[in-house]
Amino acid sequence: MIATYGHGTENDFVLVFDPDDVHSITTAQTAAICDRTHGVGADGLIRIVKRDSKWFMDYRNADGSLAEMCGNGIRVMARYLVERGHQPEGIFAINTRDGIKHLRVPMTGDISVNMGQVTDECEAITAATNGHIWNGYNISVGNPHAVVFVEDMNDIGPMNEPPVVRPRDSYPEGVNVEFVKVIGDHELAMRVYERGSGETRSCGTGTCAVALAAVLHSKERLPSTWIINPPGGRLEVAIDGHSNATLIGPAVLLRDVDITEFLLA
Repeated sequence: MIATYGHGTENDFVLVFDPDDVHSITTAQTAAICDRTHGVGADGLIRIVKRDSKWFMDYRNADGSLAEMCGNGIRVMARYLVERGHQPEGIFAINTRDGIKHLRVPMTGDISVNMGQVTDECEAITAATNGHIWNGYNISVGNPHAVVFVEDMNDIGPMNEPPVVRPRDSYPEGVNVEFVKVIGDHELAMRVYERGSGETRSCGTGTCAVALAAVLHSKERLPSTWIINPPGGRLEVAIDGHSNATLIGPAVLLRDVDITEFLLA
């Protein structure tokens, strides 16, 4: 089976075009495909299907676990649909496990996606790694995020293991953790540990969570727009007065890849 490899700000994915929804890719097969030593290597796998005549993003993390939504991944999927001629450029919808998302997709250039409402769960959390502990915010973007602000990004150290986030029972299925530093007027640097994938070069839902946390941290009012710089690039997040977030950034298809051997295992 031929799949496609692409990325959004170096958050990378394997895309399987399966419009008739006939291919079942198991958890173990997904993990094998995404393995960076023996597989293609990616942060996740996106199976592009049609359900009830609507495009649906069947997204799995690198370990094969299901995820509700992926802001970088949905932009890469949209780029695939337009670039490969399956969908005209312009505004169209993609369904996800977190509901329908509307995107604006030009033939070239940045793609914007309405990510829906970002919510403050109004719960104080802590995140600890590398001998440091920080207070932070519990934010939902359809999936869970713990966002903390740091003075020095070097304090984070290597994230070979998940940061310890408390209270643990607030995240029964795990949590994405963002470490953030203010580097300018409405501009932030970010590192992220994604549940099921480990540290990644970027995270679309994570940048939306970070933008709302930055509003709370700075004690300003909505609407608000932030430039967020994960290691993989530059993204823009605009949050309107009703806490709806729009994520704007690039998406690139790099090459087709043969994943047949991983599906036979």
